[in-house]
Amino acid sequence: MNDEDYMRYALDLARGVSAQTSPNPPVGAVVVKDGDIIGLGAHLKAGEAHAEVHALEMAGDKTKGATIYVTLEPCSHHGKTPPCADLIVEKGIERAVIAVADPNEKVAGQGIEKLLNANIQVDLGVLGNEAEEVNAVFFHYTKTKTPFVTVKSAVSLDGKTATKTGDSKWITGEEARLDVHHYRHKHDAILVGVNTVIADNPKLTTRLPNSGKNPVRIILDTNLRTPLDATIITDNEAPTWIFTGRNVIEQEKAPFLKKPQVDVIQLDEEQIDIDTVLGILGERKVMSVYVEGGSEVNGSFLKKQRINQFVMYMAPKLIGGKDAPTSFTGEGFQHIAEVLGLTIKQVVMIGEDIKVIAEPRKEVSDVYRNN
Repeated sequence: MNDEDYMRYALDLARGVSAQTSPNPPVGAVVVKDGDIIGLGAHLKAGEAHAEVHALEMAGDKTKGATIYVTLEPCSHHGKTPPCADLIVEKGIERAVIAVADPNEKVAGQGIEKLLNANIQVDLGVLGNEAEEVNAVFFHYTKTKTPFVTVKSAVSLDGKTATKTGDSKWITGEEARLDVHHYRHKHDAILVGVNTVIADNPKLTTRLPNSGKNPVRIILDTNLRTPLDATIITDNEAPTWIFTGRNVIEQEKAPFLKKPQVDVIQLDEEQIDIDTVLGILGERKVMSVYVEGGSEVNGSFLKKQRINQFVMYMAPKLIGGKDAPTSFTGEGFQHIAEVLGLTIKQVVMIGEDIKVIAEPRKEVSDVYRNN
């Protein structure tokens, strides 16, 4: 086995915990000596031991002269846990193979520098592209201080999200709907518009066979029209944050403030601005948002070019009708040269439906990061 083989083990460990480490990154580590794996570890949850600690503890007293494979640069600062770089030095590791450097300003090369100063051989960049994909959410959040946004849509083969009467249950099959719950489990928050709440009274919880993590539920509701008896207001299954415009008065907010899991966030603007919402969510340590809103909400994210990933489920059905809704409304773009260009990353069958995963082209992503 070579460096890439061992790093793949570490990346698999990181992928396995990617839904549960926020606001920390998912990290995997493997310790190898004389061709044998002697320690494995993953960072399981924020505030708990990091991947390197678990792997080195498993390796026990065999670590002297060993090689450690880590998917992300070891931390060098004291947080809720001690620096992993110091532990690697203390354990007598001879070589550290690191997939990608940590962009976090608290680390940012300092972990690598500690290892080099201790005469540990450091090899950086092994399966670095794969590691960046595993940590796409963390990297985006670290660089922009705003959440990574995934917009989801389910459509017929002719691009309709419902009939002209608004009937949309169910366009896609059971397998695709179950896949949506995996995405909910992996995101910190799920976002809809108030029209979705009024029309569908959704739960917006994660319902997987073996349970799952419920995201924070976010409603964009300029004039606070959310019904007080809506399920996401009354069920206490997860926190619900309602963003409103500045014209909502205290008397209208008061009934919601009596609900223990409901938070009304009033903006200093008449109309809700997506950039403002994402900025506040970033301040609240929300690293990822799953948008399941209707066409107006989707259009708002498109207009602001705040889509980091687009997931579409296409059902083998034809709905037709010029008045049947589509995934995006709003002003749209005036010229083809202005539209949001995407790279299709994956096309797979989910039951009878087609799932397409696309991301903004790299040059567009770079613009996002610089804004």
